[in-house]
Amino acid sequence: MTKNKPTIKPFLYLLIILNIFSSPLHAQLLNNSKHEIYTRKDSLRGYLNEKRLFDVKKYNLEVKVDIEKQFISGVNHIDFTINTPLPIMQLDLFSNMKVDSIVYKNKKLNYTREFNAVFINLPKNIPLDNKQQLSFYYSGNPKIAKNAPWDGGFIFTTDSLGNPWVSVAVQGTGASLWFPNKDHQSDEPDEGAEINIIVPETLVAVSNGKLTHTEALPKQLKKYSWKVVNPINNYNIILNIGNYTLIEDKFNQLALKYYVLEQHKKEALKQFAQVKPMLACFYQKFGEYPFTEDSYKLVETPFLGMEHQSAIAYGNHFKNGYLGKDLSQTGIGLKWDFIIVHESAHEWFGNSITAADIADMWIHEAFTSYAEAVFVECQWGTPDALSYLEGVQKIISNTSPIIGDYGVNKEGSPDMYYKGANMLNSIRSTINDDKAWWELLKNFSISFKHRITNSEEVIAYFDKHTKAKLTPIFKHYLYQPEIPILEIKKHKKGIAYRWKNTAKNFRMPVEIVVNQKSIRLKPSSKRWKKIKNITPQQVTINHKRFYVALKINEN
Repeated sequence: MTKNKPTIKPFLYLLIILNIFSSPLHAQLLNNSKHEIYTRKDSLRGYLNEKRLFDVKKYNLEVKVDIEKQFISGVNHIDFTINTPLPIMQLDLFSNMKVDSIVYKNKKLNYTREFNAVFINLPKNIPLDNKQQLSFYYSGNPKIAKNAPWDGGFIFTTDSLGNPWVSVAVQGTGASLWFPNKDHQSDEPDEGAEINIIVPETLVAVSNGKLTHTEALPKQLKKYSWKVVNPINNYNIILNIGNYTLIEDKFNQLALKYYVLEQHKKEALKQFAQVKPMLACFYQKFGEYPFTEDSYKLVETPFLGMEHQSAIAYGNHFKNGYLGKDLSQTGIGLKWDFIIVHESAHEWFGNSITAADIADMWIHEAFTSYAEAVFVECQWGTPDALSYLEGVQKIISNTSPIIGDYGVNKEGSPDMYYKGANMLNSIRSTINDDKAWWELLKNFSISFKHRITNSEEVIAYFDKHTKAKLTPIFKHYLYQPEIPILEIKKHKKGIAYRWKNTAKNFRMPVEIVVNQKSIRLKPSSKRWKKIKNITPQQVTINHKRFYVALKINEN
């Protein structure tokens, strides 16, 4: 199954022709929001330079984990194609990891290293558009996470019974922290991946996809072989090692597999009952599960959680809420398990629909955070869903743009989560037709299934498939730190109102509440409009429907 590649290559080739990449101004040219100073290291990680013009077809990874020494060793057999001569290929592996050898057709290749990039001298005359394989052997002590999943790295710990417990989380930091790959979200292996993990025979190793076989090895070791048939983000390729027991179930024809520590089986059986109603909701609103062939798994981990494709990391201690807390402070967030719902929604938004550059990670996080409210609406109704969205407005900072800086591996503001979710809710309210909204959201999810995309494409889709002019609304919330401001002032026997500080051609309606009655206004950013028989002090915003600010002009 092929995942559509991003539509940015023509621009990429133009940059190469112009030799922008060779310029020391490259990072500044790519910087679009915060005027930060980026280095060549940032560009090597985040930019698609000419040495990355190859297409990954498959990863076949084998890694042996020495838990006592916190040491890993292995090989990644990388299937790839090139469509233009490529004398030097860039792959990525953290500089603290050792390159043991790189082999192509039984011959070792020469290479150089710079920061976390490995530049490989390829033989001349590699056939174009013809699948090739390169084997990258490596070893070392991988970086240890200090606070996973917020910083990337391995987790070597023990469970409550003293058994070894190992996991890894690398979103943002990069999968090259622990295995060699083309570490850029724009190129997922079209044919999936095979992950072979060698561990002590007393432990179980869990990875993405389906378990194809196990093999007993000398020295009391065991190999677990997993296979993913769908395209997969590099940062989603993971391993988990522990004293796991397996719970199996089904939802329609989808295999459900839960790997939990033996001592937590009873708690898991009770808590994971939430999975089926959640899937029923998401099937209805977003379409069928995008990775049926690879199964749906929850894997208990020693950190909070992560959207690892078909092997979702779960560490919420079998409690509702977010570590037992309600992010919305409404009580609604305590009705369901945050990690189950949020990380599962990423299977649709983030794993199936993937941003080419992490500057556009709002495509992952805004839709997934909105999916929390979608689940609430499925279970407890629209009023609770809107109250939940209003509640999480309290944790939005509005201090920097949601869109990050392109080409330097830079995410935007954490507001991509709940400001993004409230942006989508405001767009729903703008459309003001729930039937049309749910059709639009589901069709987007299905149309962009297994697709790598960007902000421009996503915004254009929503704009094209609705009568509302949504592009300026998206651009305001994504590119401007401040939310739209509805400015009002006294005018004769009523008020005058307008949008202040909004993006060009911004035409979003808004609902105000006067004496417990909702009134829908269509403010302009170019002129004042008027309404009679209202005083400024009577006006509040319906924040359950629109995420905007109110300013009363006393002049």
